[in-house]
Amino acid sequence: MIRQPIVGYADRLSVRPGEPIAFKVSCDEGVGRYRAEIVRVVCGDDQPEGPGFKERAVATAVDGEYPARAQAIATGSYVLAPAGPAVRRLASFTIAAMIWPTTPAKGWQGLLGWWSEPTEVGFGLFIDGRGETLLAIGDGRGGVQLVRSGKKLGDRAWYLVAGSFDAATGEAVLIQEPLLRHATVDDAALVRATSSVRAFGAPNAPVSIGPILTETASGVTAGGIFNGRIDSPRIASRALDRAGIERLVREPLTLTDALVAAWDFGGDMGSSRTVDLSPNALHGTLVNLPTRAVRGYRWTGVEMNWTHAPDHYSAIHFHDDDLYDAGWETDFTLRVPADLPSGSYAAKLTAGDAEDYVPFFVPPPKGTATAPLALLIPTASYLAYANFRESLDYPAAELGFNMVATLGARDLYINDHPELGLSMYDHHADGSGVAYSSGLRPILNLRPRHTLWQYNADTHLTDWLEAKGHAFDVITDGDLHAEGLGLLERYACVMTGTHPEYYSTPMWDAVHAYINRGGRLIYTGANGFYWRIAYSQDRPGAIEMRRAEGGSRSWFAEPGEYHMSFTGELGGLWQRQGRAPQSLVGTGFAAQGFDLASYYRRKPDSRNPRAAWIFEGVDEEIIGDFGLVGGGAAGWEIDRVERRHGTPPHALVLASSEGHTDTYLIVTEEIGHNYPTTLGRDHPDVRADMVFFEMPGGGAVFSTSSICWGGSLAHNRYDNNVSRITDNVIRRFVDPKPFPGV
Repeated sequence: MIRQPIVGYADRLSVRPGEPIAFKVSCDEGVGRYRAEIVRVVCGDDQPEGPGFKERAVATAVDGEYPARAQAIATGSYVLAPAGPAVRRLASFTIAAMIWPTTPAKGWQGLLGWWSEPTEVGFGLFIDGRGETLLAIGDGRGGVQLVRSGKKLGDRAWYLVAGSFDAATGEAVLIQEPLLRHATVDDAALVRATSSVRAFGAPNAPVSIGPILTETASGVTAGGIFNGRIDSPRIASRALDRAGIERLVREPLTLTDALVAAWDFGGDMGSSRTVDLSPNALHGTLVNLPTRAVRGYRWTGVEMNWTHAPDHYSAIHFHDDDLYDAGWETDFTLRVPADLPSGSYAAKLTAGDAEDYVPFFVPPPKGTATAPLALLIPTASYLAYANFRESLDYPAAELGFNMVATLGARDLYINDHPELGLSMYDHHADGSGVAYSSGLRPILNLRPRHTLWQYNADTHLTDWLEAKGHAFDVITDGDLHAEGLGLLERYACVMTGTHPEYYSTPMWDAVHAYINRGGRLIYTGANGFYWRIAYSQDRPGAIEMRRAEGGSRSWFAEPGEYHMSFTGELGGLWQRQGRAPQSLVGTGFAAQGFDLASYYRRKPDSRNPRAAWIFEGVDEEIIGDFGLVGGGAAGWEIDRVERRHGTPPHALVLASSEGHTDTYLIVTEEIGHNYPTTLGRDHPDVRADMVFFEMPGGGAVFSTSSICWGGSLAHNRYDNNVSRITDNVIRRFVDPKPFPGV
C-alpha cells in the first residue's frame, strides 16, 4: 500500500484578506510532529523540461511545528432523527418503508429503526448477511428476537418491508413484499413469530434510516450503510395489520391515533433536512450527501421534473461511499493578513521527507480590485475531478488514447484510500453515478507537483503572468457564483483557467452580462462552460451535477432524474439549455484525445485589420508546435466554432489546429450515428479554432480553444509565438480604449 504520511485539507478554497481559513491535518502513526508554512504557489510543474517548480514562502502567524495525530474519515450516507418522547413511549410498534436495494448481498445493512450495537437494544429492520430482510427486537440485557424473511431480496426492485411487535401478545411480524412480482421468482415473505423478548430496551441513540448505529464511549458511530433507495419510512405506535401498513405508507396522516413519524423525502429537497409529516416533528438530518431528486416507488414516467410531482420523487439513494465532510478537527487557523496580495497559495505541510500542499486562493478584499486583470480560477471543475480515479479504474482508456497511463504516488494513494471520496466521474460501489462533490476532504489531485491537468495546469498561467510582469488578481468561480456580475465588472479583463468545464447558472449569467456590458474575456482553455451545476444552499463547498441528455460522460443519469436536487434546474449540458459555449466565447467542445497535442495554422482572418494587432511580432504561420502538455499548444480537449450553436456571425477565426492523431474523437453530442469517419486526423470537425470578436459596449472575447495552450507559454524562456499572442491580447484588453462596434 502506498503511504502518504501527511495529508490535509482546508474548510474553504477561497478566502479574502482578514478572513479565517481552518486547516485540518492527519498523519500516519509514528509521525510525532509536522511543520506548516504558507507559500505562494507560482508554478506547480516540476517536470525537468518545464519552467521549474516555484513557490515563495509567506511569513504568517501559523508558521511552525504542530503535534501530529491520525484523523479518520467515515463514509456512507444516512438519516438521523431524534428519538423524541413519542418514540420513547413506544411499547408496541410498526416500522415500514419502501426500499430499492442495490447491493443486497453485500452484508449487513441498516434500513429503519431505533437500534444500537453492541448491546443489541431497541428495534429495527435490516438486511442480514444472507441478503434477506430481518426484524430485530432487543432488550439490551441479552434478550434478542430475530425474525428473518427467509427470502433473498433482488437488486434494483421495489419492496415493501415492514416489521411489527405487539407488546400484549408478544407477536412479531415481518413483511417482505415486492412491488412487482415475477414468475419463478420467490422473494415475498410474511413471517409471524412469538417473541421471546416481551419489551425492547431504549438505546442512547437517535432513530436511524440507512445505517446500523453503534454506541461507544465517545458517542454513536454508523456502520452497515445501506446501498439503495428508501421511500416513505414510517413508525406507528401499535402493531398494524396489512391494510393498516398500507395506510401507514401511503396515507400516514390518516392514522391520527397511531402515527409516530412519517418522513417525506420528497419535501425540502435542496436542504440537508428530511421533513417528518407527523405532529411529533421528528425531522431528520442527512449525513454525507445521499442522492436526492431520484425516482421513488410512485414514479410512473408521466412527470420527469421532481418540482412538478415531489411525491413521485420521495426517495433518497444512499451509498456506503458517499462523503460530504471528512469532519476532521482543526489543527491551525490562518487569518489571512490584510496586506497579503491576491494570488494562489497553499499550506505546505512537511513531516520528515514527506510533504503535502493544501491549496487555497486569495481574492482581493471584497468590493475591490487591485489589478486590471483577473484570473478566474475554475474551482468547480477542480471539485468535479476531485480524487478522480480514471487512470486506475478505466484501463481500457490506455488503448483508446494510445498511451500508457502514468501513475504517481498520489494516484495510488487515492486508489488505496476510498474513504477520500469520489469524483463526479466515478461510480459508487453500487454502480450509480456520483452526482455530488465537496471540498471538505483531502483532494490529492488538487495539488502542485501532480499531473498537468486542472489545478497544476493552471499554474502555468500564474507562472507566465508573473514572468511577463502582468498585474493580476485571482478570483474563483465560487466567488463568482456568490457575487455575480459585481465581482467581474471591477476588471477591465478576465482570463479563464485551462478547463472551466462546470458552471452554475449565476456564473454563466455573470460572464454573459460582463462581456455584454463592455468587459473583455480571454478564454485560455477548452471544454469550458459545458456542464450545468448547482451549489448547495446549506452545505458549503458542495456542488451537484446530473449527466443528462448527451455529452461526453462517464455515467448516465437515470430517466426522470435530470433535474438537480439543490435547485430544481435541469442538469446536463449547457448546450441543451440553449446556452451553448459558442454563444458565450465563440467556440465549444469539438473533440478530445490524450496522446499528442498539435499546433495551429493561421487563417486569413489573422490579417484582418480588426485583429491583426493580435499577431504583432509574430511572423510564423504555424503557432504552438511546442509545449509541455502533449508537445503542442492545441490538444487534449479542443473547441471549434459552430454557427448553429451560437458563434457570433462576426467572429474571426484567426487560426485552426490540424494534424491531430486518430485518437482524437468527436464529442458524442455532435454525433447522430457512429461511423468510422467520426474520428481521425482528417475529419474537418477535429480542430481547435482560435477566435476573436467584439461585443457591444466596447468589449471583446478572445478564445484559444485548447486545454494545452497554457502549457506552451513558458517555451524558450517565455519567448515564443503563443506567449507573444497572449501578451498582445492582455495588453490590448486591459487598455480602456473601446473596441469599435460591428
